[in-house]
Amino acid sequence: MIRRAGRVGGSGRAVVLFLAALLPLLAGAGQAQAAGYRYWSFWDLDGDRWTYATQGPSVARPADGDVQGFRFAVSEESDDSSQPRGAADFAGICAKTPAKDGSKRVALVIDFGTAEDAPSGETPPANRTACARVAPDASTAEALASVAEPLRYDNSALLCAIAGYPERGCGEQVSGTGTESGTGASAPGKETEDGSEKTGSPDSSASGESGDDGGPSLGLFAGVAVVALLGAAAFWQVRRRG
Repeated sequence: MIRRAGRVGGSGRAVVLFLAALLPLLAGAGQAQAAGYRYWSFWDLDGDRWTYATQGPSVARPADGDVQGFRFAVSEESDDSSQPRGAADFAGICAKTPAKDGSKRVALVIDFGTAEDAPSGETPPANRTACARVAPDASTAEALASVAEPLRYDNSALLCAIAGYPERGCGEQVSGTGTESGTGASAPGKETEDGSEKTGSPDSSASGESGDDGGPSLGLFAGVAVVALLGAAAFWQVRRRG
């Protein structure tokens, strides 16, 4: 007798629905592992818009009348870094600091970020602006030090703290849930040997060590494979019973 494949029964439909519901959960788990870095980003004011600086503050040499900004935040890469907030106008910031021969004035906007981006147990100070009057060849780091000490750097010239904030940590990697998960050796904004800044995402070696590059994880692919095998097995069982 030739047996025809019957319709999928109630138990078969339940298996299929369960597998269909499981796939989005696995995909979401893979994306939830995206991580960022908690660090001070450095900006130049170009007209009326902020642009991510291409040099580190210890190398950059601003001109008289320039406006530069710093923002503390958690960002995945420099392209989506949070910009400094508040007024950014040289005339307003330096109104009480008259020009002086043999010096230059640099307006600085310092944004300490939000409570959500602060390290555990720390509270960000109020944002501030300052007009630094420094020598004509002074770097941004020197201008910043003249108005917002103490500054803290790591041994690779990454700016870790402005006006003592934060008290600890330096460009550490932070998971998607806000948990610290690394040291920050590859945080965006770190200077290279020639003084330029990395403005892209963390380098591939660091991503490999952390096991999280923001893309689909190995666990996601393994989970999809398991679901596919279970689905095939369930389908075969339904056909045999049809």
